[in-house]
Amino acid sequence: MNKDEENEMEDELLAEYDFAQMEGGVRGKYVERYRAGTNLVLLDPDIAQAFPNDAAVNDALRMLLQVAQRQQSNNAE
Repeated sequence: MNKDEENEMEDELLAEYDFAQMEGGVRGKYVERYRAGTNLVLLDPDIAQAFPNDAAVNDALRMLLQVAQRQQSNNAE
C-alpha cells in the first residue's frame, strides 16, 4: 500500500469518543430487525409529495396491483 492509501484507512474517530465508557447503549438493539431484512425505497421528490406517509404509498401500490390483476384476467378471456 502506498502512503495515500494508508492515510485513507486511518481511524478518523476522535479519542474523546470512547464508546466503551458510554452508558445506556444496548449492543445489538436492532439486530433482529436487521436480520429480518428491510425494503427501503427512495422516492423522487415529486412522487413523495403525493404520498404523506407509508400507508398512502402501500394503499396506492395495492390498488395498482388490483388494476393490473383485473387487466391480466380480462386479457386472458
